[in-house]
Amino acid sequence: MLAAVQAAHPQTQCIAVSVNDLPGGYEYPEVVRFEIEEQDLSSYLRAADFLNISNVDVVCLQHEFGIFGGPVGSHILALLRELRMPIVTTLHTVLLNPNADQRRVMDGLISLSTRLVVMADRGRQMLQDIYHAPPAKIDLIPHGIPDVGFVDPTYFKDQFDVEGKVVLLTFGLLSPNKGIEHVLNALPQILAEFPEVVYIVLGATHPNELREHGEAYRLSLEILAKKNKIEKSVIFYNQFVDIENLKEFIGAADLYITPYLNEAQITSGTLAYAFGAGKAVVSTPYWHAAELLADDRGVLVPFADSAAMAREVIALLRDDTRRHAIRKNAYRIGRDMIWSNVAQMYMRSFEASRLEVAAKPRKSLAIKTLDRKPRELPRMNLTHLARMTDSTGVFQHAIFTIPNFSEGYCTDDNARALILSVLLGELGEDPSTVRSLATTSAAFLQHGFDPRTQRFHNHLSFDRRWLDELGSEDSHGRALWALGTAVGRSPFRSFQMMAGQLFALALPALNGFSSPRAWAFGLIGIHEYLRRLGGDSLVNQIREALVSRLMELFDAASTPDWHWFEEELSYDNAKLAHALIASGHATTQPAVLNRGLQVLRWLIDVQMSEKGHFRPIGSNGFYRRGGQRANFDQQPVEAHATVSACLEAYRATGDIWWYDHAQRAFDWFIGWNDLGLELYSPETGGCRDGLHVDRVNGNQGAESTLAFLLSLAELQLAQNTLTSFKETAAAVL
Repeated sequence: MLAAVQAAHPQTQCIAVSVNDLPGGYEYPEVVRFEIEEQDLSSYLRAADFLNISNVDVVCLQHEFGIFGGPVGSHILALLRELRMPIVTTLHTVLLNPNADQRRVMDGLISLSTRLVVMADRGRQMLQDIYHAPPAKIDLIPHGIPDVGFVDPTYFKDQFDVEGKVVLLTFGLLSPNKGIEHVLNALPQILAEFPEVVYIVLGATHPNELREHGEAYRLSLEILAKKNKIEKSVIFYNQFVDIENLKEFIGAADLYITPYLNEAQITSGTLAYAFGAGKAVVSTPYWHAAELLADDRGVLVPFADSAAMAREVIALLRDDTRRHAIRKNAYRIGRDMIWSNVAQMYMRSFEASRLEVAAKPRKSLAIKTLDRKPRELPRMNLTHLARMTDSTGVFQHAIFTIPNFSEGYCTDDNARALILSVLLGELGEDPSTVRSLATTSAAFLQHGFDPRTQRFHNHLSFDRRWLDELGSEDSHGRALWALGTAVGRSPFRSFQMMAGQLFALALPALNGFSSPRAWAFGLIGIHEYLRRLGGDSLVNQIREALVSRLMELFDAASTPDWHWFEEELSYDNAKLAHALIASGHATTQPAVLNRGLQVLRWLIDVQMSEKGHFRPIGSNGFYRRGGQRANFDQQPVEAHATVSACLEAYRATGDIWWYDHAQRAFDWFIGWNDLGLELYSPETGGCRDGLHVDRVNGNQGAESTLAFLLSLAELQLAQNTLTSFKETAAAVL
């Protein structure tokens, strides 16, 4: 589109901003003037600064779910909020049944965009009916196509060694939702009548499919072709091709086939290219095809119906008159879709957007006071965690930054590492790093579970000997927390299944525990598990029983000036409140939710210094009711527990006060504490083991490092969702 606008209006200067989904990015042409790192929120804000400073007149956003960072691509909203010029957003996808996050992003796009472009009439109708977009704000502009002549396919066939053949073509990035297998199953019947048919599948495997599954789908198609004994009639061209080569492939096709399996596809560039070139198209009835191929402009067949596919292809090959009539109808309509015409439509949309903004200008300066700017969190640095991890698991302790082999490994820290791996995956960190950490930590938990006792071991020596018969109740609870997170949030099916099976074996032991923290860890794990498997009645029953125990414990121990479950505040305190908040919110029990919020608010007051910074209960004596509280040694796990609980409270209530206090607890790591010293080391990526009365503990062990990394990951995910730190409560999405 950019090139077409530039060609149609040479006096207009066009520049592009790209999004990099790989470290190091790509080799771009000169027109790309700025690059955004997909998962780095701050780079979106820098891109906005670049566009504002560059005096850009109009920004045309090409929006598709899956190409921008943050939950369902919400990072892009941060960029749009900072822009001072009109925004024209082309929506490549309009979802019929969006989830809550997708709806929030779509509402944000509609609100922040001056004009909206859709490529099919159905998209325009859905924007109005589902998202309540103002009709006057929507422009219908078809998908652009190259301007090619109406040429006999024979002209191109000798270039591909298919002269004398009848060519069926499918092109585009290859992935399982393309339905190619149904064409391969239709081919034997087609070849029985037209043995000269050859089917070309043009295109490389989709990068996401390649990263996750390699060439498994393509290999399955090749195997199917051999099974159907049609391998001499099928060509897989596993490459990206430039536009000139693509036009020649399309030119050689007698029939174009799109056997896609997903009805909710509102735009298909490949269909538009083939249709506009005057090809007879046989397609499944996804939305774009159903609209474009109506009125004898193509042929529709049911989804995943090889017999119907064969029947319609044969019918078209038998009937030259009908096939050529369809070609002519498509080519005639396609003249409106050539890039030069599409460029003019876009220019009209751009001009309209500028007039609208001129009539109702935005704020002239997108500057903000410090309290309203998004917080720039430290960059995720996994160097020290990698140093602390070998093929067995995460080492428990370090001497400064050197792993302490003599202290071995523990289930507690490997459970934390498994949780972190899931969060890193959601943040879009390097997939190979994420999967390696997930695999190692999950394997450790699997090895640590003793089927005989139905309990986890905790401590493993460097020479791989378990040093305990039974691990602590707390380590068992942390393992359940990690396994539940893997079930509920891991994108990998194998991890979901392994974790689910181990979770089921380990969960019953929780009923016999007496540690409230073990109950709390288990409840958080149950909460995560039920995200995916909410109908598990046994797990729901155990959650109900554990919640009742925590509520009864509080009723027995608390007084008007001591809102706590026990006689002492000790370690991982905020986890108890966290468990009630998550459980109460998920089960719509206001009494449970409010109890958790009440306890957490009291705990925040107890852990607030006179100067307003976070001061966790010290581990050198803790804090007994009526006694003197220990102010040192302050532990990173307390900061993480508070960050996590406050974010859960924010998700449950929407009250920005909780988000503020999550940030306050996080700031303890980076120097807003009693000594004004950083515990987190940006150079190593590790976190020091505690804050003493006069110094920091220089050792960077696993518990501390993971506490920091988990806190950072949770805040990054929250910030991605909120988009900006202080504006969220008032933002209209």
